[in-house]
Amino acid sequence: MDSGRDFLTLHGLRRCSPSEEVVPTLGPRLPSGRHTVLGQVCWAAGSLRDVMQCFGVRRPSRRLSRSRELYLQEQSRKVAALNGQRLGLQDDKDLQALLKGGQLLKVKSNSWRRERFYKLQEDCKTIWQESRKVMRTPESQLFSIEDIQEVRMGHRTEGLEKFARDVPENRCFSIVFKDQRNTLDLIAPSPADAQHWVQGLGKIIHHSGSMDQQQKLRHWIHSCLRKADKNKDNKMSFKELQNFLKELNIQVDDSYARKIFKECDHSQTDSLEDEEIETFYKILTQRKEIDRTFEEATGSKETLSVDQLVTFLQHQQREEEAGPALALSLIERYEPSETAKAQRQMTKDGFLMYLLSADGSAFDLAHRRVYQDMDQPLSHYLVSSSHNTYLLEDQLTGPSSTEAYIRALCKGCRCLELDCWDGPNQEPIIYHGYTFTSKILFCDVVRAIRDYAFKASPYPVILSLENHCSLEQQRVMARHLRTLLGPMLLDRPLDGVVTSLPSPEQLRGKILLKGKKLGGLFPPGGEGGPEATVVSDEDEAAEMEDEAVRSQVQHKSKEDKLRLAKELSDMVIYCKSVHFRGFPSSGTSGQAFYEMSSFSENRALRLLQESGNSFVRHNVNHLSRIYPAGWRTDSSNYSPVEMWNGGCQIVALNFQTPGSEMDVYQGRFLDNGACGYVLKPAFLRDPNSTFNSRALAHGPWWTPKRLNVRVISGQQLPKVNKNKNSIVDPKVTVEIHGMSRDVASRQTAVVTNNGFNPWWDTELEFEVAVPELALVRFVVEDYDASSKNDFIGQSTIPLKSLKQGYRHIHLLSKNGDQHPSATLFVKVALQD
Repeated sequence: MDSGRDFLTLHGLRRCSPSEEVVPTLGPRLPSGRHTVLGQVCWAAGSLRDVMQCFGVRRPSRRLSRSRELYLQEQSRKVAALNGQRLGLQDDKDLQALLKGGQLLKVKSNSWRRERFYKLQEDCKTIWQESRKVMRTPESQLFSIEDIQEVRMGHRTEGLEKFARDVPENRCFSIVFKDQRNTLDLIAPSPADAQHWVQGLGKIIHHSGSMDQQQKLRHWIHSCLRKADKNKDNKMSFKELQNFLKELNIQVDDSYARKIFKECDHSQTDSLEDEEIETFYKILTQRKEIDRTFEEATGSKETLSVDQLVTFLQHQQREEEAGPALALSLIERYEPSETAKAQRQMTKDGFLMYLLSADGSAFDLAHRRVYQDMDQPLSHYLVSSSHNTYLLEDQLTGPSSTEAYIRALCKGCRCLELDCWDGPNQEPIIYHGYTFTSKILFCDVVRAIRDYAFKASPYPVILSLENHCSLEQQRVMARHLRTLLGPMLLDRPLDGVVTSLPSPEQLRGKILLKGKKLGGLFPPGGEGGPEATVVSDEDEAAEMEDEAVRSQVQHKSKEDKLRLAKELSDMVIYCKSVHFRGFPSSGTSGQAFYEMSSFSENRALRLLQESGNSFVRHNVNHLSRIYPAGWRTDSSNYSPVEMWNGGCQIVALNFQTPGSEMDVYQGRFLDNGACGYVLKPAFLRDPNSTFNSRALAHGPWWTPKRLNVRVISGQQLPKVNKNKNSIVDPKVTVEIHGMSRDVASRQTAVVTNNGFNPWWDTELEFEVAVPELALVRFVVEDYDASSKNDFIGQSTIPLKSLKQGYRHIHLLSKNGDQHPSATLFVKVALQD
């Protein structure tokens, strides 16, 4: 079968001439017309003659026979039913509606609404979307449900808010993706249809997320088998086996592949089916490193007893609570055999399920919840913070979007930046001033913050206002903040908290403003105070991050100085922005506890170099915000680690820019339940601390550890090149980020042509002097001898959250999202 016909058959379509309708064998009919054929056939063509046919050059029709069509329909139904059952959604009405598919209106602008056909594929993992674009590739018309962040009902994206206000909210929904791609805004024919899509996708996302690693692996491999079965006869020829292995990201020598094939072909029909495919699956997924570990734990027996499991947990896994109670709970949780469970034993399958679970993860399960003391002053915590939050791309021409605020909040960010300017119609706007970045309404941003502020964390959100607005529009800002945020807005000091910063727990569910303020903690003169006051040169410039903007502020005439509206000023309580005037010689700061300063990355580094210990002491009682240098117009990031080492709390990065800096950032804030607040080590909270990150001496922070990481194997590493014939050549690098003396990097050798189950078994050793400040980053790359290596996946874990023993590391994509099945298997040891 040629590739064009293969694709059409796979998606339930038959090939047709330009004058015919495109008729799906599953679901409703698509619109007729040449443009439909070009959109549905031309890009699926496997040869030049198919393309010519799309443009009217006829060739003999090759239609499927009715019996073949019915057979394929029945096979599709069986596959869909099986996958629905795997998800726990057998006979679910919403799932059935999505499998049938339907017409939806795709919305891009006021003038662009197009009817398109959408359908859930039989694998229950991908959505097929109709396209009218000529020569579009088949893969580009599919998107994975694994890439969906969430599905929103109603006008809850910028697109639908702007372009679909004439349509009832109960017919509108949006698909928001995990990466930086645009949201998919859709209008359903009826509220019931919209509900089917929203609820159906929500159920699939939920049930897919709750699958264990073994279930995900099995589902994925069966999907690959289905894709490799080109003629849909539920059998696998040797050629299909070779294609299947390429789908799995593994290059196997033909003679070895033929050997496996013959071992499984018990019927000697030169094809595999039913139990033979199951045998092949077991051979393929066998993990010798797990077999070896299990045999060591059991003494080469078939099962682990409770006592043997306790010994393994104590001596290998270094579990502090290892004992019969923990062993029995693991058997109960992960052992699939009811017989073994009744005998209080664990089989090899149960052992593997434990090692692939959260209990067997390299990241400490106890640190996935809030476990730190949340009753200390705000200045005692590192705070997840975003720079120029409104931008989706660069600082000069990139788009501004409320979606950027939503994404940051959903990642646990607790400090957002709002760059406010006068807008038309007396409505303040947000954008990067004096650039070509697009503009969004201040009120829309506040509304988005209200809706998502506490979805990921209950702890306070700080809004960092960079205020360039006139007096009139500042009052509009104050009105929007008060009206939209209501009781969420902290607009007065907490009772009894007038001498030090409040704690995250005291501020739970509150939104704070950071900005310029008239007077002290309490409004000057009470109700009778001035309605507006001119802000000093230094205090106004202190808030301006962009060097060009700051320069203009400092050279304003007296008449042009910014006047600050009392209504807005009074809303700034514990985060008053002031110009930093240096560290007093006494070692104590002249700033009030509620005053804070912002520093560019260069100035912060200079202060750390020249007055490292003074900066640490200053940051015990005062908040410091660090932002990227002005030359980073491409939205690149600096390393946050040095700033954290100096006790700086609000270290703001460009969340929209992936890279090693954001990997380390997200790794740090994965700790403490990913709530956005991480308690600083005791030596960074002590007002008499002598710690200096640039002149390290012995002290309570000096607790040297020897870290040994044995990188054993990898599992289901994703392809970095969408070319199906491309197989990765993976290598692993382990990095230490922390004090400058601790920074190190070690790597394994390269494994060629194997992304499915590469094996390294390489030991890497590190010495870490200040473990409380260290993070360990595991990076997997596709080696390329002639160019830069391609990124495959990574995971960054604070050293204090890294579990010892045999562990799986679950890899994240470049955007920080978890790969469904990609893992590294390692053994970690930490010694004094």
